[in-house]
Formats: sequence, C-alpha cells, structure tokens
Amino acid sequence: MTSQPPRWADRLLKLVCAPHRREETLGDMHEEFAYQVGRIGERRARWRYWWDVLGFVKTPPGWPFAIKPKSTIDYSSPECRTTFLLSPVMIRNYTKIAFRNLVKNKTFSVVNMLGLALGMACSLLIMLWVQDERSVDAFHANKQQLYRIYMREYFSGKVQGVIWTPGPLAAELKKSIPEIQLSTAFSWASSQTFSVGNKVNKQQTNTAGADFFKMFSYKLLQGTAEAALKDRNSLAISRSMAEVFFGSPEAAIGKPIRFDNRKDLLVTAVFENVPKSSTLTFDCLQNWDGYLEDNPWAKGWESTDPLTFFMIRPDANPEKVEAKIKHFMDKFNKDANKPFHTELAMQPFHEYYLNSNFKNAQIDGGRIEYLRLFSLVAVFILLIACINFMNLATARSAKRAKEVGVRKVVGAIRAVLVGQFLGEAMLLTVFSVMLSVLFVGLLLPSFNSLTGKQIALPINDLSFWGILGGLTVFTGLLAGSYPAFFLSSLNPIRVLKGALKFDTKSTWLRQGLVVFQFSLSIILIVGMIIIYRQVEYVQTKNLGYDRENLIYFPLEGDLSKNYDVLKEEISQILSVKQVSQMTESPASNGSGTEGISWPGSDPTDKVRFTPVGVGYDFVKTMNLNVVEGRDFAKDFPTDSTGFLINEAALKVIGYKDPIGKTITWGNNKGAIIGVLKDFHFQSLHTSIRPLIAYLNTNSRRHGGNAIVRIEAGKTTETLAQLEIICKKLNPKFPFTYYFTDQEYARQYQSEQVVSKLANYFAFLAIFISCLGLFGLATFTAEQRTKEIGVRKVLGASVGNIVGLLSQDFLKPVAIGILLASPVAWWAMSKWLNGFAYKIDIEWWMFVLAGSLAVAIALLTISFQSIKAALMNPVKSLRSE
Repeated sequence: MTSQPPRWADRLLKLVCAPHRREETLGDMHEEFAYQVGRIGERRARWRYWWDVLGFVKTPPGWPFAIKPKSTIDYSSPECRTTFLLSPVMIRNYTKIAFRNLVKNKTFSVVNMLGLALGMACSLLIMLWVQDERSVDAFHANKQQLYRIYMREYFSGKVQGVIWTPGPLAAELKKSIPEIQLSTAFSWASSQTFSVGNKVNKQQTNTAGADFFKMFSYKLLQGTAEAALKDRNSLAISRSMAEVFFGSPEAAIGKPIRFDNRKDLLVTAVFENVPKSSTLTFDCLQNWDGYLEDNPWAKGWESTDPLTFFMIRPDANPEKVEAKIKHFMDKFNKDANKPFHTELAMQPFHEYYLNSNFKNAQIDGGRIEYLRLFSLVAVFILLIACINFMNLATARSAKRAKEVGVRKVVGAIRAVLVGQFLGEAMLLTVFSVMLSVLFVGLLLPSFNSLTGKQIALPINDLSFWGILGGLTVFTGLLAGSYPAFFLSSLNPIRVLKGALKFDTKSTWLRQGLVVFQFSLSIILIVGMIIIYRQVEYVQTKNLGYDRENLIYFPLEGDLSKNYDVLKEEISQILSVKQVSQMTESPASNGSGTEGISWPGSDPTDKVRFTPVGVGYDFVKTMNLNVVEGRDFAKDFPTDSTGFLINEAALKVIGYKDPIGKTITWGNNKGAIIGVLKDFHFQSLHTSIRPLIAYLNTNSRRHGGNAIVRIEAGKTTETLAQLEIICKKLNPKFPFTYYFTDQEYARQYQSEQVVSKLANYFAFLAIFISCLGLFGLATFTAEQRTKEIGVRKVLGASVGNIVGLLSQDFLKPVAIGILLASPVAWWAMSKWLNGFAYKIDIEWWMFVLAGSLAVAIALLTISFQSIKAALMNPVKSLRSE
C-alpha cells in the first residue's frame, strides 16, 4: 500500500494556500513526500511533511496567533518572497552558510568566539556572585516583618550611628509597642569552652532571647521554637556541635553540657548548621537572661552591648512603628531633649547584610556598593566583547560585499539580509555561550576560593537557563545589530562595480567603538591600581603600635584569677619580650560608654569614649608612644584608680596640663597618669575615637586577653611553651591563640577580595580589547597589502611601515585614556570616601594606566604590523 501524507497536514495546507495554487502545491508536496519515504522512511517523512507545511503558514498583521488564507497571492511581491525565504528550507540554508563562513574565516571566528565567551563567562560569574549575595537572609519565612534597631546619638553638635543597643531594649519594646509581636537581644559572638566528660571544645557562642527561634527560620532538628531558649540555663546547639559532644542530635536533646567549666547548661534544642546564606553565624545560643546573670552591667540603659531585633505584626505599618520608637529612649535618658540625646531607627533585617554603613547616622551603602560596582563591571566587559564583534564584522564587510550585492540583485530584500546576519551572530553567540559555561565550570572552584563562597553552577535550575537564554539573545542581537544593518544597506550597483570603500561615517563609528572600548578598560585599570594601593595602605599603615610578632589568647577559666602567676611563667620564656593583658582584642575594640565626666564638662553634652582595661607593661607590650606622663607601674599604688587617655580623648576633655587632673567614670574617680599618642584600635573605615584605659586589677578582672610580644622568627617554639604553661594552669580549657596582624587583616577581607577581583577583571577587559585590536590589525594589514608593497619598493623601512600601521590604532587608545581618566577619578574618589584614612589619588596612577594600555595595544598590533612589513613586496604586488 502506498504511503499517504498526514491528512490533517493536507487540510492545513489547503486552508493557508491561495486557491489558484492549491492543486499545484499539493501535487509538488505529495511528490516530495513519496521521495522522502523511500529515502528516510515513512515516519521521518511524515514529520518532515508537517514541518514543510508549517512553513506555508502566514500570520497576518494584528492576528498574532490566527491562520487566515489569502484568496490571491502575488508571488513576485516582497511579502511573498519574505515568507518563502523564511521557510524551514531557507533557514537550513542560512545555517549552512553561517557555518561555512565561520569555518572559512577561522581567525575571525576564534577571536570573536573567545572574546564573547570570556566576556560572558565573566558576566555569568558576577551574576552568580550577585545572586548569592542577594540570597543572604532571604530564607527567613518572616523576612518582611523582621527589623533591626540602630541608634542615632547626638552630642557636641555631631551625630553618629550605632548598631549596639542597651540590653533591656528588646524586652521593653515588645512590652510597650503593640505592633511589635516578638523581639530579641542578640549579643556579639565569642569563642567559649564547652565540655562533656573528657570531650572539650571551643564553640562560637552567642546569646539570644526566648523569641529568637520564633522569629528566625533556623531549622530545628530537636526541640521546639517555644522551648529552645525559654530558661536561663537553656542552650540551643548546632548539628555539628551535637555530633561532636553527643554523637547525634537525638542523643543531645535534654543532656547537660559544661559551660566555661563553671556551670552546667541544658541542651533544649538542636538546630541545623547555620547556612552560609545567613548574616548571623553561631554554633550555639545561650539564653539572654543567663547572659545577664553573668554580666549584670548589661542590664543598664547606659551601656550598649547587644543587637536588637524585632518582628512586627503582619497588619502593622512599619512607618508608624518607626515613628513610635523614634523617641522611645527619652523616658530612659535623663538628658533627653538636651544637646546629648538618642533616637531609635529601624532597618529591614534582610537589608542588613548589604546595607550596613552609616553616613550622617543614616544607613547608607555597604556591600551593596560592591554588587553595583561589579554588576557594572560585568556590563562593561560584555560591552567590550560585543564591540569586538561589531568592529571585526564591519571591517570584514568588504569580503562579503559582493555576496550582498548579488543576493540583492536576484531579489533578496533588506529584512531577509538583516535576519541572516543576525542569525549568524546568534549562532556564533550560541557557541560562545557554550564555551563560557565551560569556562565558568572550570573557574568556579578558584572563584569560590577567592571570594569565600560556595557557589555551584545551577544546571538544574530552569531560571538559570532562562537567564542564560536571555543573555544569549541580548548579546547576539547587540553584537550583530550594527554589522547586520550595515551590510544589508550596501548599494548592489556600487558593490558590483568595484571594491567597497568605507565612508567617513562608518570609519568614525568603528573608531568611536574602539575609543569606548578602551575607555572602559582604562577605568578598570585605574580602579585596579587605586584599590590595590588602598588595600596595601590599610594593611601596612603604621597603626601607632607594632602588630607584628604580637599574639593574644583569652584569659578564661583559671587563667584570669591566676594571671600574675601566668605572667611570671611566660616572662621566663627567653623568646618572650613583654607580657600584659587587656579586656579587648588588640586588633578591634568597638565598645563604648558615655559615663565620662571631668571638672568643667557639660553634663548635657556627653561624648562616647572607648574604655579598655589593661595590665602593667601594656604600653611596652603594644609598643605605644607616651606623649605625656607614664604607663601604669607597680611602684605607684594610686595607679589602681588612675587612667591613661589618648590624644583624641585629651582633645575632647580640653586639659592643657592633663597629668594629675581628675576624670570621673560612673562612681570611679581617678587621675590622668599618662597621654598616649593616638593609635588605631578599630579599622581604618572609622576615625580614632577617644579612649580611656584603666588598670585591670584582680578586683576588677573579668576575663579579657593576655597579649604577648615575641622575638621574630621564634613563633613556633614560643607557642609550644605557651601551650604547656596554659595547660598546666588551666587544664580544663584548650589553648587558643590569635595573631594580631592576621586578625587586623581580617577586617579588610572584603577589600582584599575586591582588589583581587579588580585585578582579574581589569586584565580580562584589556585582554578582550586587545583581541579586537589583533583582529582589526590583521584585517588592516590584509587590506593594505598593495600599499605596503608599493611603499617598500619606494624605499620605506620596516620601522616606517610598522609606525604607519600602528598610529591608526594608537589614536583611539589615546583618546580613550583622556575620556576615561576623569570618570575613573570620580568613581574611585567616591569609593575612597568609605575610609576615614585613605590614599590620595595621584596623577601617576592615570599615567601608569594609560602607559599599560598603550604598551599592551602596541604589543598586540606589532605582531601583525611587523609581519606585514616583512612581506616580500614582489609577492604582494603580484597577488594584487
């Protein structure tokens, strides 16, 4: 039995085909079907028949999904030709032509594909990083209702933003503001020692209120959100901590665990390990009331220690809540409505990670600025890659001019030509996307190591492929648009009469694209230089003390009460120069107090001082400079009530001869015994604050850190001896130590990552730009073969030829440097404003960036220029 084509396909063909052509068309289609059955089989022939019939479907304007037959068709009309040329058969032909062109012009194809692939790989990496950054804290179910409190403190005609809040604030807000449904205090992290039997380990410990797990969506494996932190002795631990001490989460619940070797806590909940996408990180949470029991000073409204978070009711208006809390502190502040007062403000919790900086006590930027910066960099690099494509495609248009001319003569219309060239660009873009995904997969491990992330290529995520598809279409259309419209606009008569000559407009456009391309590259290079210099500056700046060869370890357990014995034994180690102690970390101190006064001070105009308890030999151990007076000394018993201040504090107090003058801190009154030269005890993002140091004697001592200065090159043996001493005096606690220089550098981790990324992206931008220059230089050398041969015959040297070919490319590079410099200066000045201490932007940075760009551009085009200049003129003239 003879195979018949699909009946429904025939009916559709009759419906869409003109009446006077139906019989002829059906006959031709049936003949083709019979042929294909014998060649590829009936099943495939039927599918192909359907495909060919669909090629006849014509959708009229205004009927996007309708099929409507025409009573008559003029096959000589452009509209009919368009329909025919966009049929599946012709699309296959266009695809074949595109493949042949790519294979025929291997250099052009490789340069374009590599440039686009690198640009898109960079964009994809940045996109994945931005998505990961924006996903932080997005997993909380109540994120739209969660807020954090920050304070605006007004004093001395100034205002400053503070994130640390009074200890009682969370509970008082929940009690006083009806719209606030839940609230919790959350203390800063500390490394605490826990033990179960013979198992002893340190864990990152925070404290939180009973509402914490009701507010935040940390998954509980054991226990309930209501009971997790209900009692003073409650402790919620992570899965990993449960496995370390008890073997499993199930075995941990309800078991006691020894805290700091001084009291037992009860495991009331086990939560899944805190995800990387969480701003708050902790191994375990202690009950806030239990923390207050150990630290009664945190119960007062004068001291600031924890963060305060709250959750409003679903029907509450955040603006009305903020209006209610603004002056909430007035009733607890005896100096309300005077020059010194405090206002409360609130910020959505999910914005906390990306927006954490203050400007005039208002939330203003933070990591979000880096997201914007690198998103812009991704666009820059993708634009540079697309410009390469445009320039090379238009430069090569002379080789395809005759093709365009012939096709126009035989009836091709401009829309079809535009479609073909856009299709070729899209095909090359598809290959580039495939290559870029491969690059991303290979680079992700290194990228994660650099950024400290755990980003994976989301190949199972449909949204990723949707974004990738959108990026493909966008890049293909952007890169292929100008070449497509330029080539399709060529006059067939002019083209077929002789060689194509570019007019001034097209030449200027191509030069303008090169200028724009190198302007973006110069901006990135300048940014790279300035960011590198600033990061180097903050890491090497003289802080006012010597952070090299300075270690510290916590005075916990018996070390605190046996500090004098500890110091004596450590001092016997030959490689130890000095030993002292302080209540804070040498690398960072963020605590504050307003309870400082002195004779003549205005009680209504308070200033926040940074307090720190120190031991004897503190100045020598830290290598601080004493401007006036002296350090604490055992020879002076009255030093137990004395104070050391820094220059910033002296400036606030205003004493002309400060030594011996009195200061009152709360109920403690003492004399100034010394003035220290200002030193940085916080990051260089903030100015040096007034500091007041008191002698941390046995009666006052409550933990803190021992600080030890050791001889250079003897770190390993010194640490081994320190561990022996600490284990002997404090056997219940593991020995944990920190290097001051490393902890200080950790404060600038974001800047270090930005610096490295800026280096890589700037290199990538200039590399892609030079790929374009290399392609243009190759094309130019080919186009000017006859001219070069004639010049050599007339006596031009190789140097003359190289200079002639190079100058055309160096002009747009030079213009790009001039245009990019002011933009780069503005952008980097804005970035540097985030530092209280920063470098100056100097002229040589722009000269260096420009010189690098010119040198790299010369190196890129010199290969082709020298190759063309060395060519035998007889051979080149014969070929012409």
